Amino acid sequence: PINIFIHGGAWRGQIAAYYGFAAELFVDAGAHFIAIDFNNVLETGGDLFPMIDQCRRAIAWIAKNASSFGGDPDRIYLSGHSSGAHLGGVMAVTDWQKDFGLPGNLLKGALLSSGMYDLKPVRLSARSTYVKFTDAMEHQLSAQRHLERLNTPVTVAYGSLETPEFQRQSRDFVEAVKQLGKPAELLVGEGYNHFEIMETLASPYGLLGRAALTQMNLRAG
Repeated sequence: PINIFIHGGAWRGQIAAYYGFAAELFVDAGAHFIAIDFNNVLETGGDLFPMIDQCRRAIAWIAKNASSFGGDPDRIYLSGHSSGAHLGGVMAVTDWQKDFGLPGNLLKGALLSSGMYDLKPVRLSARSTYVKFTDAMEHQLSAQRHLERLNTPVTVAYGSLETPEFQRQSRDFVEAVKQLGKPAELLVGEGYNHFEIMETLASPYGLLGRAALTQMNLRAG
């Protein structure tokens, strides 16, 4: 099985190499861990669409080339944190069959932590100083508005010490998924803030690490 991780950083910071600490959990359990890289929004002139395109093409490449590195294209899972969870949410509502000729249920599960699933409130925040939001960007890249395309179970998490908007977006996203009769689970990390919760992905006993292994039907190595 393969877990594809999308990192956070407010769309403008961090790189995949910073998240290698999470790999051990998956490798020890017999899975591949792939943290994908992409341009940040400062490099794209404030446009989020190139990041979305790069993430989609990376996932499609992994699916089409999984056998070359011993991966199972029928057991691909996604995880993401913060702005990476936003990107992951958009990945989860991507039409893989239409856009890439891949199975519609390409992703067998998504673990999204501390993310944003509707961009309208984000557009009203300080992030609008470096993201050039448009109506099209807000609508097309708000995963919660396209749940008819969701073909995978989602586990959504946040820390109890996160700011209220991250908590609200997580609760509302899960509720919207459930209202459509699709599988969704909400996890609350008691005592964790926005940054601390990410560290739990590296431990089989941590909130995110345990959730990832459970979703992938794996046991800790």
